[in-house]
Amino acid sequence: MSELQTADIHLIQRIIPHRYPFLLVDKVVDIDGYQSARGIKNVTMNEPHFQGHFPSNPIMPGVTIVEAMAQTAAVMVGTALEMADKNMLVYFMAIDKCKFRRMVVPGDVVEMKLETLRGKPGGKVWKFGGVATVDGEMACEVEFTAMMDLPKE
Repeated sequence: MSELQTADIHLIQRIIPHRYPFLLVDKVVDIDGYQSARGIKNVTMNEPHFQGHFPSNPIMPGVTIVEAMAQTAAVMVGTALEMADKNMLVYFMAIDKCKFRRMVVPGDVVEMKLETLRGKPGGKVWKFGGVATVDGEMACEVEFTAMMDLPKE
């Protein structure tokens, strides 16, 4: 078995183009090739969506939780395929079986476990499944399909 990899914020920014206020994953750990990985998102009150969602009761929007999971998957694949500094883009094609089970609020640490359900190196269309938890309690589960726009060599 090969050693699991980690992507810190610097490597994440070399793989995916997202930046503040839409970079939603802080670290990706336990990267097992393009098979699975675990993303970490530290939720803080400083995030811009909390100004309006909701001013007196800040709750992380569900769509941003799903986006954080997608960014984790993109970093996983980008790390495995050595896409740092190669301008890889990833686009949603479908979001399926999405369920929210717990609110995510400032101060929470969201742990996102992602696995590849379908996809292979060189392929454009990938499918992922994931679960996001806070303190071991499920916040979201989802399956999504994405297109990897890989740069031409």
